[in-house]
Amino acid sequence: MRNLKAIFRFLLLLCVTVALYSTWFLLRFFIPNKIFWRQFIFELWAISFLRIAAMQVEINGESPKPPFFLVSNHLGYIDIPVLRSVVKGVFVAKHDIKDWFFAGRMIRDMGTIFINRGNRRDIPRAGSRILERLEKGEGVIVFPEGTSTRGEEVLPFNSSFLEFAARSGVKVCCVAISYRTPDGEPKPSEAICWWDDTPFLTHLLRLLSLKSSVAILNFCTDTVSASDRKELAALLHEKVAERFIPVL
Repeated sequence: MRNLKAIFRFLLLLCVTVALYSTWFLLRFFIPNKIFWRQFIFELWAISFLRIAAMQVEINGESPKPPFFLVSNHLGYIDIPVLRSVVKGVFVAKHDIKDWFFAGRMIRDMGTIFINRGNRRDIPRAGSRILERLEKGEGVIVFPEGTSTRGEEVLPFNSSFLEFAARSGVKVCCVAISYRTPDGEPKPSEAICWWDDTPFLTHLLRLLSLKSSVAILNFCTDTVSASDRKELAALLHEKVAERFIPVL
């Protein structure tokens, strides 16, 4: 029964994803204010994903309003619809994601900014793209851990993701993401966090088989700024770690 529920939810999610992306792909050539409609489609997809997965979002603190530069810990792909259902923004991601079959095109079309951390010359380019988005009134969301974890702790932040913010003096917001599952259901570290070599589809079906779950967003009430990227990374890590609830 659990497997049938997961398969049904997956097929529903697939239909919603294809329908929404197709709508955006066809209409983007004709509609004015493309940023508004791209944000609207992205938000609608995020909310639909969470409803299909029976996941509620618990918000503590005040979420930032665009334009903003927001950093968060990273527990898995589900962080994206969770955050995007609450804040309006685009994500910064590793450059290899844009080459993912089919999904890479959708991720790119939703405004994602890609960065090659192994190429120092690419950081200024990504920084200029971030500044461009902020000037257009969009929010920008970054996962500076550079990878997802099983939820034991917040890994040290990679300062290369924050070089733009340090150089430009942008004030940075931060949030800690955690998850909770009901008694009798698998722990979040097993069913929600995607940190090991489990194939994506296998993990997604495991997540969709949950009876219900809760995402917890603990927003910091103040912003952080520093002219040194390593100092900025350390300050932000401290604030996120203080608010992070381990999911094991």
